[in-house]
Amino acid sequence: MNPEVGARASDLRRTRVPFVHARVVRAERPTSAKPGDEAVVLPDGTIEGFVGGVCAEATVRAQSLSLLDSGETLLLRIFPEGADAPEAEPGALTVVNPCLSGGTLEIFLEPVVPAPSLAVVGESPIAAALAELAPRVGLAMVGGGDDPTAVVVASHGRGEEAALEDAVRAGVPYVGLVASPKRGTAVVAGLDLDDAERARIHTPAGFDIGARTPAEVALSILAEIVALRPRPTGRPLAAPAASPGTATDPVCGMEVVAGGTTLHLDHDGDRHWFCGSGCLRAFAADPAAYRRA
Repeated sequence: MNPEVGARASDLRRTRVPFVHARVVRAERPTSAKPGDEAVVLPDGTIEGFVGGVCAEATVRAQSLSLLDSGETLLLRIFPEGADAPEAEPGALTVVNPCLSGGTLEIFLEPVVPAPSLAVVGESPIAAALAELAPRVGLAMVGGGDDPTAVVVASHGRGEEAALEDAVRAGVPYVGLVASPKRGTAVVAGLDLDDAERARIHTPAGFDIGARTPAEVALSILAEIVALRPRPTGRPLAAPAASPGTATDPVCGMEVVAGGTTLHLDHDGDRHWFCGSGCLRAFAADPAAYRRA
């Protein structure tokens, strides 16, 4: 691995930041990238490293955001327009890049998404059941001060208020309180939080599945955490293929990320996104032609 990219990847793992590791595994001249070139792609679309020119990067960026959400690996095959591209295969995606200067690229994209983490406050039977079941559904158990993905307070009245307030103020994505509906409502109402902050607390924690035993209650809570856990790119679970995070280059038709460092141009009140400077210049020279198309 490239030492700089390797060091960056290690740092991202240590700080639990999701990313996609992109490595060029095949290149056919003329291409600017060579086998072994690599980069990391962050959830905001930033690319650190090198896997090709701006057009190839636009494709890598768009596909990487989808992979961060799905967690699947992908062999991305980028062919120039007019090339005899192979048929689609499982685990591979073939993309025709209209602005590629020639040659082909095959880039292996591997998402690295840290396991969601859970902090449980309390020593109740439900707390013990959560600690036992959480690793089986892919959640890492951590302490309350380790920046968890979820905090569940199951202490039956012992230190509830402080734990809930700290979790909400720290911006923990999921905060749950194990309590009856009546007691949970009363506890949340008495917290030193505003209405919007109180609304973020799930109580009774978990889905209503008719749970009776501590293990069943823990199962219902874990199901809710899994269902509501944030996605690395922030896109909704039911995002369609053309999500709000992507746009179509009006010149070449490529799908590009609509944000971050992607080139864009505002015209007649609309923002248009481009894979590279060539498409942007072509559009700027005659916007009406491409808007009609």
